[in-house]
Amino acid sequence: MNIGILSLGPKLYSTKRLLEAAEKRGHKAEVINYLKCYVNITSHKPSVHYKDRTLNEFDAVIPRIGVSNTFYGTAIVRQFEMMGVYPLNESVAISRSRDKLRSLQILAKKGVGLPVTGFAHSTDDTEEIIKMVGGAPLVIKLLEGTQGKGVVLAETGKAAESVIGAFMELDAHILAQEFIKEAGGADIRCFVIDDKVVATMMRQGKEGEFRSNLHRGGSAKVIKITPEERSTAVRSAKAMGLNLAGVDLLRSNHGPVVMEVNSSPGLEGIEAATGIDVADKIIQFMEKDAKPGNTRTAGIG
Repeated sequence: MNIGILSLGPKLYSTKRLLEAAEKRGHKAEVINYLKCYVNITSHKPSVHYKDRTLNEFDAVIPRIGVSNTFYGTAIVRQFEMMGVYPLNESVAISRSRDKLRSLQILAKKGVGLPVTGFAHSTDDTEEIIKMVGGAPLVIKLLEGTQGKGVVLAETGKAAESVIGAFMELDAHILAQEFIKEAGGADIRCFVIDDKVVATMMRQGKEGEFRSNLHRGGSAKVIKITPEERSTAVRSAKAMGLNLAGVDLLRSNHGPVVMEVNSSPGLEGIEAATGIDVADKIIQFMEKDAKPGNTRTAGIG
């Protein structure tokens, strides 16, 4: 199989591991900087170009699309889909997962456990939104935030009103969510491939930090999850349409609740914490599933 890894750099840990895993299993693999690709949108013969080449040799692509590049990155993935190239995760599924509001609405429709969440446009509704999510303390999130950026814990109602008001003054879209105090600043990352949880870790925020992101100094350890947590992670990935997903859960008093479904989960933390060769499992799945034109949407939508 000839695999294109759509990534900004071969030195990134996850990219490097996928490249190694593909070559170890006898495949040809190449890292393609998707921001340097350009496309020819034409009837019956769509194409993707890179530097002075037409990229028509790939059987499959692995999208490693950065959050800030979602629009352009998914456009490139969609073009490959229209050419009949198999994507590990499809463009529509990536777009769904990157839109925090849309993803929560999809998960809610599927009956997946979520923190109580409020969304509004007008500051006139601030007081009601705060009440809706159970009052202070509550979490306020920028829809465009990632890796814990743009996430604020408001300890009091007044603080929440000030933060929400400030964000809205900047014309930023925000979510207000109930604060799951009993989680103790820890979350669970479930790595899902092909509707199966293949690796799990608990991430604990550093002292005084309610966010558990490893990028923010959190630590990780192996954890055994419950059948309900396993089912929640699998259902969440499936609802997004993702073959590969990192599903982040919190343990609440009313069962597992999903915080986020990540379409390009990093491999470094999960492989270091668990010792599991996740990159190899990804390539194994692609060997089974990667067939020409095997996409649900064929680049449409």
